[in-house]
Amino acid sequence: MNLKECLMDFVHTLKSLQSLDMFSDFPAKYQDWAATDPADLFQAPIHKAEANPKAHICRHLSQEARGCNHLVLWLDCDREGENICFEVIQCTGFQANDDRRKVYRARFSSVTEKDILKAMNCLVEPNEYEALAVDARQEIDLKVGVAFTRFQTSFFQGKYGNLDSRVISYGPCQTPTLGFCVQRYLQITTFKPEKFWALRPHVMVDGYELQLEWERHKLFDLDVALMFQKLVLQDRILEVTDMSEKQESKGRPPGLNTVNLLKIASSALGFGPQVTMQLAERLYIQGFISYPRTESTAYPSSFDFKGTLGALANNPMWGDYVQGLLSGGYHKPQSGKDAGDHPPITPMRSANEDMLGRDAWRLYQYVCQHFLGTVSPDCKYTRTKVEFSIGGEFFHCIGLHVTVKGFTSIMPWLAVSEKNLPQFAKGDKIEVSKVELFEGQTVPPDYLSESELISLMEKNGIGTDASISVHINNICERNYVQVQAGRKLVPTALGITLIRGYQCIDPDLCLPDIRGFIEQQITLVAKGEADHSCVVQHVLEQFKRKYSYFVKQIDNMDALFEAQFSPLADSGRAFSKCGKCLRYMKYISSQPSRLYCGTCEEVYYLPQKGTIKLYKELTCPLDNFELLIFAMAGPEGKSFPLCPLCYNSPPFEGIDALFGASKTGSSGMLGKGAGMPCFLCPHPTCRHSLIAQGVCACPECNGTLVLDPISAPKWRLYCNMCNCLVLLPQGAHRISTTREQCPECDSTIIEVDFNKNTTPLEDGATLHVGCILCDNLLHSLVEVKHGKSFFKRAGKWARARGRGAYRGRGRGLGKMDPKMSFRDF
Repeated sequence: MNLKECLMDFVHTLKSLQSLDMFSDFPAKYQDWAATDPADLFQAPIHKAEANPKAHICRHLSQEARGCNHLVLWLDCDREGENICFEVIQCTGFQANDDRRKVYRARFSSVTEKDILKAMNCLVEPNEYEALAVDARQEIDLKVGVAFTRFQTSFFQGKYGNLDSRVISYGPCQTPTLGFCVQRYLQITTFKPEKFWALRPHVMVDGYELQLEWERHKLFDLDVALMFQKLVLQDRILEVTDMSEKQESKGRPPGLNTVNLLKIASSALGFGPQVTMQLAERLYIQGFISYPRTESTAYPSSFDFKGTLGALANNPMWGDYVQGLLSGGYHKPQSGKDAGDHPPITPMRSANEDMLGRDAWRLYQYVCQHFLGTVSPDCKYTRTKVEFSIGGEFFHCIGLHVTVKGFTSIMPWLAVSEKNLPQFAKGDKIEVSKVELFEGQTVPPDYLSESELISLMEKNGIGTDASISVHINNICERNYVQVQAGRKLVPTALGITLIRGYQCIDPDLCLPDIRGFIEQQITLVAKGEADHSCVVQHVLEQFKRKYSYFVKQIDNMDALFEAQFSPLADSGRAFSKCGKCLRYMKYISSQPSRLYCGTCEEVYYLPQKGTIKLYKELTCPLDNFELLIFAMAGPEGKSFPLCPLCYNSPPFEGIDALFGASKTGSSGMLGKGAGMPCFLCPHPTCRHSLIAQGVCACPECNGTLVLDPISAPKWRLYCNMCNCLVLLPQGAHRISTTREQCPECDSTIIEVDFNKNTTPLEDGATLHVGCILCDNLLHSLVEVKHGKSFFKRAGKWARARGRGAYRGRGRGLGKMDPKMSFRDF
C-alpha cells in the first residue's frame, strides 16, 4: 500500500468515527423523571457516554494506542471536531502525558492526497479552547432543555389527550427557531388586506403591445385613482419625455458556505437541511467535495483555482466550459467573508450520476456549478428606460439586453431575463390604446420557507453551520411544524400554543436574543477570552431563575392549552379494564399512545409505533389489569403481551437497570413509558411471563428467545433484548412451550402440532415434542431471520451454552435474582 492509500484509508477510518462520538448525559440517578425534580438538573453533574456503546470505540482506541508514543488527530476541523480530538486524547490515555508535543493536530479541508500531505507536514497542537466552547454549549443545552422538557411533558401530557406529540420539548435553539415560524403565522392570521388601484396604460408600437408602469405605483383611494384615469383618458396622447441607457452588471457569486448550501438545496433542489448535510458529508468522505461545514465565503490567497478547475476539465457535463476558463483565463472570485475556519465548499474531483446516485449527484452538480460561477465573468447587460407623460402623470417602461452572459452560462437560473423594447425617440407622440384601472389587494406574507428560516437563524445567531439543520429537523419531528408544498413550514396547533404560552409567561424563552448572547459568550470561550466554567455557571443561573418563574406561572400557558386541546377525560375510547377500580379505561391513540382511567385519574403509557388490542380478556395475575397485545410496525415486527400497570411500574426491582427502560423518559424500541412487558416478567406461574414463554438463550446477546404468542401460522421466536428473530416450523396448527427442559442444553422443550397435510413426521403423525437446538427434526425446520445462526457441536445441533436475562440457563431463566420482589400475590 503506497503513502496515498495509507493516508486516505486512515482519514476515511477516522471520518467514520465522527458519527460515533461521545454525547453529554446525566448519571443514572437523574434519568428517572418521576424521582428527579427538573430544577435539580441545573446543578446536576454530567458525563460523556459513547453514542454507540456496542461499537466499543473508546476501548478500540485505547487498545490501538498501547505502545504508541505519538498521537496525530485527524478529525473535522471545526469546533465539534476539536472537541472530539480531546475525547480521543482521553480514550487513548494521552491526557496523562506530560509531553504535550507528542499530541498533534492535523488541519485539512478535504481528503485529497495534496491536502493530507500538506496537513501532515504542518501539524499543530489541538485547540483546547474550542473544545471547551463545545462542552459549554452542550452542558447548557442539555440542562436547560431537559429541565424544561421534563416539566412541560409531565404537566401537559397528564392533562390533555390530543396533543399528538410524544414529548413536549424545549430547546434554547429549537424554541426560538419555532418562534420564527409562529411569528410569521401570526403575521398571516392577523393580516388585514387592503384594496388598491393602479393605472396601466397600453400602447401599440411597431406591432408590440406595451404596458407602461405608473410612477405612483398604486393608490389606496378609489376616487383619486378614478380622477387620474379620467385625466389620462382625456389627453389620449403619450409623449416620450426621456430615454436613458445604462450598462449594468450582475456580480458573480462569492464562495459557497454551509448556510447558502442549505438554502439553495431547500429552495431549488427540494432537500431538507438534514438530508442536505447527510449528502454533503457523504460526498466529503468520498473525496468529491471539500469540507461542507464552513462559514467562510472568501477563498484564501493560496487557493489552487487552476488545480480545482483541472479536476473538472474532463467532466462531460461542463468540461468544455472549464476548458474555456482555463484557456481564456478564469476570473478572481469576489471578496467574501473570511470566518477563519475553512475555505468555501468546492468540488475536489470529477464525478457523474452513476457514481453518486441521483440525490447526491444533484447536490454535487450544484457545488460544481457554483464554484465555476465564482471564477467566471460577471453577467453584463444594457438597461434601457423610456419615460412618458400624459395628462400630467408620468409612466415608464424598461428593457433589458444581455451583452455578456458570464457566470449565468453555467448558472442559468440566475440569468437576466431579456425584455426587448421597440424603437423610441425623445419627443415621440403615441396614442394610448387603452387605460386600465387595475384593482388589486394587498396579500399577507407566505409561510416561512426553510430557506428563509435558515437566513433568520443565521442573522440572529441561532445555531451553527453544523447544528442549524438539526434544529429545523427537531421542530418537524416534534410535530411543532409541518413541511408543506414548496418546503413551507406551517406551525401546528401545538407549536402555536407553546410559543403563545412562552410569550405570556416569559417572551425571552422564545426570542433569539438570549441565544445570540450565549453564542457570543461561547465564541469568547473558543478564543480563550472567557472562562468556560464561569460562562456555563452564569447562563445556567439565569435559566434556573427563568425556570422557577415559568413553573409558578404555568397556569397561564395551561389556559391556552385548555382552549386548544381536549382533556383526557373527553379523549379516546373505552378499551380495557383497570385492575384497581374495574372500570373501563380509555385508549388515546394520538402520540404518545396511552390509557387513561377516569375513575382513578391515572395515565398508563403504551409502546409506540405499532398497534394495540385486547389479549383475549386475560388478566395479569399480579394486579388484575386486562392484558394487551402490542404489535410493532412492519412485516417482521414483534408482538408481545403486556400489563399496563407492570409496563409503567415494574413490580420487580432491577428491571429498568437490566433492560435500560426509563419509566417515563425512554423512547427507544418500546417507546415512552418503557418498563416491563410480559416477555421480561419473571413471574413463576403466569403463562405469559418469561418463565413460561422463554425458550432458549439468544445467539446475539444475553437476552432470551421468547415465543410470539400470536404469530400463528408463521410461528416465530424473538429476543426480548435485541432484534434477533427465529422462524419456527411454518403452518403448524399449534406451537407451545412445556414445563420440561432439555437435558443437554437446558432450553425449554416445545410441543409442535403439525398440519396433517404437511407434517414431516412418519405415518402421518402430527404431534412432536423436542428442543429446537438439540432435536434434529426441529432444528432442520428452524430459520434464523435476523442474528447469528446456531452451530453444530459434538454431533448435535446446539447453541453454545449461554445465559440469558436474569442469570438463567439456556432460556435465560433458572434461579430468580434475589433482588427481585413481587408486588403481591
